[in-house]
Amino acid sequence: MKVLALETSTMLGGVAIADEHGLIAEIRLNVRTTHSERMMTAIDWALKQSDLTLDQIDTIAVASGPGSFTGLRIGLATAKGLCYATGKSLVLVPTLEAVAWNFPYCTHPVCVMLDARKGEVYTALFLWKDDTFVTLVPETSIRPEDFLRGGSGPVVFAGEGAIRYWDRILSAIGERALAAPLHKTVPSPSNIALLGMHKARRSEFAHVATAEPLYVRKSEAEVKWSESQ
Repeated sequence: MKVLALETSTMLGGVAIADEHGLIAEIRLNVRTTHSERMMTAIDWALKQSDLTLDQIDTIAVASGPGSFTGLRIGLATAKGLCYATGKSLVLVPTLEAVAWNFPYCTHPVCVMLDARKGEVYTALFLWKDDTFVTLVPETSIRPEDFLRGGSGPVVFAGEGAIRYWDRILSAIGERALAAPLHKTVPSPSNIALLGMHKARRSEFAHVATAEPLYVRKSEAEVKWSESQ
């Protein structure tokens, strides 16, 4: 089975291709252009360098969020377009879980935080158990200093939100907070491919027509519309 994975949850987006033998190709870019400007070029380059065509891909996996509203829409729209054009299946991979997979076998809980703006983060808490990550606290949008307050034991923090609000995290839980290495704090297209393959093997496919990103909270436009009613 070959999986083409798309990650557009943050500014650092990318593409990966993997099969049952492991990673074939991966591209990551953190540049000030939109994902719509670079995603198809990255897909084309990854396929050509891997000596593959879309016909040889079995499943399209895409990060489903939470994350950048615009980025998630672009990623899913691209994945849907590829599925419609080729008849391939679609799997959705939660972004925060994919970041947690940067830390397999970690003995401490892993807290992933992405910047949600307005002084909040998109966050969830995971624990490695029986060769996989289980979700201790599901995705939510919250102030970083309010998450895990009153708990006990060390927690590994990863993600751009943890970097941005590190001082507030330290003020809230002190020495319990362990900062992940910088290169481990970002979403990984290869992890989307890995988890996408696992979901495809379990036939956990999304319906292409109705699949939606996991936003967690309403967009600014939705909030303003609700307030105007």
